[in-house]
Amino acid sequence: MSSLFTPLALRAVTLPNRIALAPMCQYTAGPDGLPTDWHLVHLGTRAVGGAGLVMTEATAVLPEGRISPQDTGLWSGRHVDAWRPVTRFLAAHGAVPVVQLAHAGFKASTYRPWDPRRGGVPDAEGGWVPVGPTDEPFVPEYRVPTALDEAGIAAVIEAFGAAAARAVEAGFAAVEVHAAHGYLLHEFLSPLTNHRTDGWGGDRAGRMRLTLEVARAVRAAVGADVPVLARISATDWVEGGWTVDDSVALATELAAAGVDLVDCSSGGASPNANVPVGRGYQVPLAARVRREARVATGAVGLIVEPEQAEAIIAEGEADLVLLGRELLRNPYWPLQAAAKLGADASWPDQYLRAA
Repeated sequence: MSSLFTPLALRAVTLPNRIALAPMCQYTAGPDGLPTDWHLVHLGTRAVGGAGLVMTEATAVLPEGRISPQDTGLWSGRHVDAWRPVTRFLAAHGAVPVVQLAHAGFKASTYRPWDPRRGGVPDAEGGWVPVGPTDEPFVPEYRVPTALDEAGIAAVIEAFGAAAARAVEAGFAAVEVHAAHGYLLHEFLSPLTNHRTDGWGGDRAGRMRLTLEVARAVRAAVGADVPVLARISATDWVEGGWTVDDSVALATELAAAGVDLVDCSSGGASPNANVPVGRGYQVPLAARVRREARVATGAVGLIVEPEQAEAIIAEGEADLVLLGRELLRNPYWPLQAAAKLGADASWPDQYLRAA
């Protein structure tokens, strides 16, 4: 029996296998962060292709939480209505639909990657003033953020909870809190970016406070049966930054706050990180967090071969593998992996001639 194709139970939800579509920004939302036909086809194709969990891109909880003006959101009832056809299609084709809730912090209001322009988007082109732990920008060419005060922090926590409730209303079976890649929650976690001296900064407990408050708000909003995931950058890859030791401590607290699985990525808080990119380079991060924090984890980062993914699950390094680029290249990777590993997989009737 293939470990990769063993179901995974998280609260009242059971994934049919351990393969997930990683959250990847598409920068193709319509006005006001509404998903479009692109999102239906992009996400729906991966469900048809056999992924057990299909996750949206970073979906902003507030308008100013978008990375770019073309990012999706979930801050109103209009977004609920726009996401419903997507979640309905995903569930109908056997995948568990999950939304990643996010706030870009000081990385907000930037041009999308393929735009020849770089840096912050000005107000005249649909941009806005971002927020962050302090008024320091990520890099000089980004917009200068406004430092969040107590009221602003309270509004962010409330927005995550409200968006989580809307996610359930929109048909998502689980939610993920995005606390990685140098976005707002990670900005508060990392000593590289959080230079506050109040109760939201200082020592590790102060820097973890916002992420934990958000996790508690999301758990309260979705109820006891809906799984809550959290994506973290398990290390900043920079001396003096956030470390794997810190991540073990955070994951332990996240589990106590009601988080069911910690999705372990890395980096993003510093443009000067020295990241040892290579095949499966982040898997040891997920393995250590799983072992020491005693919480389910997801592994991500250049996982490309079925045998590689199978070994990660079989050897207990993680409970879930999240594929990004590989599922962009090949939406039917899960179906082909099942054939290679001798596992059962349900091809859509319409595609049986290709099975």
